[in-house]
Amino acid sequence: MRLTTRHAANLGLLTAVSIVLTRIFGVVLPIAGVGALRLSFGEIPIILAGVLFGPIGGGLTGLASDLIGYMINSHGGAFFPGFSISAVLVGLIPGWILHKKRDSLSWYQVGATVLVTDLVTGIFLNTLWLTILYGQGFFVILPMRVLARLVTLPVYTFVVFWITRAYRSYRRGTNH
Repeated sequence: MRLTTRHAANLGLLTAVSIVLTRIFGVVLPIAGVGALRLSFGEIPIILAGVLFGPIGGGLTGLASDLIGYMINSHGGAFFPGFSISAVLVGLIPGWILHKKRDSLSWYQVGATVLVTDLVTGIFLNTLWLTILYGQGFFVILPMRVLARLVTLPVYTFVVFWITRAYRSYRRGTNH
């Protein structure tokens, strides 16, 4: 990825939107007395960064969103680097799979990529990090996390598909 001023500005904007969606509009729900489930849409801008600007852009956006977001509002929890790894992967995986196809994406491609990303990061890794951090059983936390992902999966798919389609139209109209 060639980092131009335009790319840096767009990635910064996506980082800011992710922080706002996660830290301000996100809701933390307790499971077994631990704040183990956060409902937010802060991953959408990170996924978009990967799809639109490549895996490096997506990974950097995920890392910046996690680190800066934690400094702004920690939700009362301790910093844990595992969540930063997950945030990087949320941008890296969709960028790696979809970036080169971004001008002709189908619902199926976006949905499958969001599903793979959610399985790896949201369901497996983040549940593992919470298990390590709070000492709760993996399978105690897992069912509610899967349920939350069943809600977010169609929303993420729709929004990412819709915005990439709008971006494609914008690029055609401005000859970039």
